[in-house]
Amino acid sequence: MVQAYILIQTEVGKAADVAAEIARIKGVTLAEDVTGPYDVIVRAEASNVDDLGRLVVARVQGVPGITRTLTCPVVHI
Repeated sequence: MVQAYILIQTEVGKAADVAAEIARIKGVTLAEDVTGPYDVIVRAEASNVDDLGRLVVARVQGVPGITRTLTCPVVHI
């Protein structure tokens, strides 16, 4: 299982709508709107890196109101 945090910037005033829509996507375990340089932080999981990439590119980035994403895979050191 591969897990990642996805940091999202949204259009002004869209953070709550974006977080709510992303929370309904299969593979997303948490989606919260936050303050700071990013507007939404998502925790997601997939069976492998390729599936994680498809989740981010095909599903998450397709949500209206998103302007930029940064995917941070979780590592266990």
